[in-house]
Amino acid sequence: MKTDSLAARILRRWAPPLLLLILFLGFVVHINQVDKVELIARTGQTFEKGVVTEILQDNLQPDGSRVGEQRVKVRMTTGVREGQEIETTSSSGYLFGAGCTEGMKVIVMQSVAGDTTISSVYSQDRGMVIVIFAALYLVVLCLVGGKQGIKGALGLIFTFLCILYVYLPLVYKGWSPFWVSVLVCVITTAVTLYLIGGPTKKTLIATGGTVAGVIIAGISASLFSLASGITGWNVSDIESLLTLSNTSGVQVGGLLFSGLLISSLGAVMDVAMSICSAIGELYAHDPSLSRRALFRAGMHVGRDMMGTDSNTLILAFAGGSISMLVLNYAYDLPLLQVLNSNNIGIAVMQGLSGSFGIVLAVPVTVLLAVLLYPHGKQPEASKET
Repeated sequence: MKTDSLAARILRRWAPPLLLLILFLGFVVHINQVDKVELIARTGQTFEKGVVTEILQDNLQPDGSRVGEQRVKVRMTTGVREGQEIETTSSSGYLFGAGCTEGMKVIVMQSVAGDTTISSVYSQDRGMVIVIFAALYLVVLCLVGGKQGIKGALGLIFTFLCILYVYLPLVYKGWSPFWVSVLVCVITTAVTLYLIGGPTKKTLIATGGTVAGVIIAGISASLFSLASGITGWNVSDIESLLTLSNTSGVQVGGLLFSGLLISSLGAVMDVAMSICSAIGELYAHDPSLSRRALFRAGMHVGRDMMGTDSNTLILAFAGGSISMLVLNYAYDLPLLQVLNSNNIGIAVMQGLSGSFGIVLAVPVTVLLAVLLYPHGKQPEASKET
């Protein structure tokens, strides 16, 4: 009987999430059946790995700068020319090419037709560096965070995969980017908080507070857009996006706002979960607290977090715009021109709207906690007396 009881408990706990996971995986497989429209003809063009074996002609100047192109010899390690050495060029541009040195691993863009190969160095091969740093971060997170760190790492990986295999295909198919981002935020929030907090009331409250805060951020951005005339069509890469919109039906105008929701998700989730943990601890120590006292205590905790977490988003968006700010300063542009430029307007909208979501997620989360935790419950010791 004891074994049957344990098996039943395990089944009750794990059967629902496993069933949901299977249904979710089926949904992901279905939506990723996408036929992409070719925007640029790339027939026969591939990107392959190679190692620079010799610098045939360098473009390094006495002052340390590079002008023109390098001519280099590269031994290919992948592709149809694997094992062969080819002569190719590497431009001195900051976006493409690389300052090649002997032994450097590079990515070669090549088109092969019979014995003819047209190629150039696309960039330094930094794929392994990215993988190592990402893996190192996850290892440190798990070592420092212990069991909770492992759960957080799993939540982070799940969120990244959701953006790749849920958000991108649905937006490409013409779904509203705003509501797709809301869907992704709901799914990733529920899974991440479930991994961290388990199937508890705290997880439910934190999920509700996070989703509410993210939607509030989106609504704030929409209101700012209506009042200021800043829309998703004012972004710097709109020309390329228009081509995408005309060929595949992507709703370009909503991309800016959907990106804001995803950007604010982490900070809002942090606020909601921290408040829930604090209120849960207060309630565990004194279940007799009234709803009013619990709400007041939760708001005290939330107010301490508002300033730092709202600064997190504003500084993050400001940091992303720092190159533009330095250029504006160097050109000594008039204040009216700077304030009314599209780039500044978008940065302000993103920072302030995300902060609205963080600030207003506090009372929403506290209110949900107050409503879901039973109030006025007497401790067991009091009941016995």
